[in-house]
Amino acid sequence: MIGKLNHVAIAVPDLEAASATYRDTLGAEVSAPLDQPDHGVTVVFITLPNTKMELLHPLGEKSPIQGFLDKNPAGGIHHVCYEVEDILAARDRLKAQGLRVLGDGNPKIGAHGKPVLFLHPKDLYGTLVELEQV
Repeated sequence: MIGKLNHVAIAVPDLEAASATYRDTLGAEVSAPLDQPDHGVTVVFITLPNTKMELLHPLGEKSPIQGFLDKNPAGGIHHVCYEVEDILAARDRLKAQGLRVLGDGNPKIGAHGKPVLFLHPKDLYGTLVELEQV
């Protein structure tokens, strides 16, 4: 059911410094910051030959990333994102098998302009999983 790895997301305490490290030190292609108010984050995408990395930084006082950074001040891997063909069919199948979808269970539009859902990390061995419809 899941397809390609779309990206690995890393929460960072300093988006500008993290972007500079990936761009200037590692030589990666780094996008401009993109605010995602519906998700409470500002994101930067790092394009790699086989996938993307996503740098996440809190946006607004209710950002879920702030809580993560409070527990992990240096930052760290926040989630992995897999592609799915039909996000509603994937949601329904996973819920029927006992996995929990975060939020109200309905997809939101993500940073790529496509529907996304998040699955509870306690159901997937401590890993927050994002599904993105391709």
